[in-house]
Amino acid sequence: MHFKTIFKSLKNKDMLKRVFIILGILVAYRLLAHIPVPMGDASTFKEAISNLLEKSDFSSFLNLISGGGLASFSIILVGISPYITGSIIIQLLTKAIPSLEELSQDGEAGRRKINQWTRMLTIPLAIVQSIAYIFILYQSAVSANIAGTFEPTASDWILSVTAMTAGSVILMWLGELITEQGVGNGISMIIFASIVSQFPTTIASIGSALFDTTQGSLNLFGLNFPVNPVVFWIIVGFAIAMLIVIYFLVKLNEAQRIVTINYAKRVHGNTSYGGIKSILPIKLIAAGVIPVIFATAFLSLPALVGQVITSINPENTFGATLTSVFTAPSANNFQQLYPEGINGQWFVYPTVYFILVILFTYFYTSIIFNTNEIADNLQKQGGFIEGVRPGATTSKYLGKVVNRLNLFGALALGLIAMLPFITDYIFIVLLGYPIGLSISGTGLLIVVTVALENLRSVDSRALMVTYDDFSNESQD
Repeated sequence: MHFKTIFKSLKNKDMLKRVFIILGILVAYRLLAHIPVPMGDASTFKEAISNLLEKSDFSSFLNLISGGGLASFSIILVGISPYITGSIIIQLLTKAIPSLEELSQDGEAGRRKINQWTRMLTIPLAIVQSIAYIFILYQSAVSANIAGTFEPTASDWILSVTAMTAGSVILMWLGELITEQGVGNGISMIIFASIVSQFPTTIASIGSALFDTTQGSLNLFGLNFPVNPVVFWIIVGFAIAMLIVIYFLVKLNEAQRIVTINYAKRVHGNTSYGGIKSILPIKLIAAGVIPVIFATAFLSLPALVGQVITSINPENTFGATLTSVFTAPSANNFQQLYPEGINGQWFVYPTVYFILVILFTYFYTSIIFNTNEIADNLQKQGGFIEGVRPGATTSKYLGKVVNRLNLFGALALGLIAMLPFITDYIFIVLLGYPIGLSISGTGLLIVVTVALENLRSVDSRALMVTYDDFSNESQD
């Protein structure tokens, strides 16, 4: 990274304008998180949400990616999950339907058309999810006998669903506005801002546990500190472990295989072209953080369906089973899910999650790294890999390289996503100390990956805007 160049580029008006636009959009996004859904007494639903957050890890994840939108019963409660789900559906259809695959390869016009269809699909998905969330929250309030619960009318439903759908569409639009600035992916940046916005709450909860001296105080170097000694050493251990995890995350994110490309020498009149070498970098995890987001969104659907079924008929065992099986096990819901102790169900969610991360890694990499298209472009430009014939043989060679990288990259990505379950298993099951703290591999992965991608985008933009200054200095 050229940090000196980045700071120098901030003197450029265009660069400064782009940065302020992005900051303004993120501020607007955080303001939206505090606008309540116009449905009855907001405090009633907030109390119902508090009950859900304590019982369901799925609700906690939804609250995380919505930047606290669930806890505040905000219009952005649905978040960008409909857009993510719509993207998964469209990309699956693109692979399944040849005409759509041809359209996706039809340059910028084709991609723009597919993006438009994704936006259109987002709206009905947002409507369905909005109805489901309001229904679950209302039934939760009724079953918990929360004071102030009222019977919503048809106009209440229409107004609330419209507001939540509009909130989801606005988030999608804000993400695209950020992407247009050319300094990072908008959707990833919104998720990044959502996770970072929850840090103060997490720090506050850790602080309350740290200063709880019911188990004694810490005696260190002959000095007595009014902190919980057990929590203190656990936090120190977690801090060290998180630094190690972040180090390996950066290494994995930056790891790549370099393929040397040779260009044949061509003579046109008195001028010769080609005869040079270039490189084709292939990242170890080309899909980035997208497989983790896709896997989490995919697994959230069965839990949502289970909650809807249970809300309609609390005695329905299928809905309860679906909810419990597809709810991520954690310290917050351990007693509810496993009142008689751990059983085989503990491993179902992590196992399915691990498999989905691997499958989505292969799937998404095949979309963004089309070996046939790359081989065809190299052949048209007179480029070739030494010892490999152009065309189909090059495509097969690149496919073999990508599959080998994907094998290690997908396994590494899956293990990182498993970190919360591994740490919870150690502290809850083996040590019997459910402190409610875990190394969130998903959160760390999103934060680190998005931060690195944005730094690279800012670095590229900074080099562009300072190019003239650099050229003038070279000439001088």
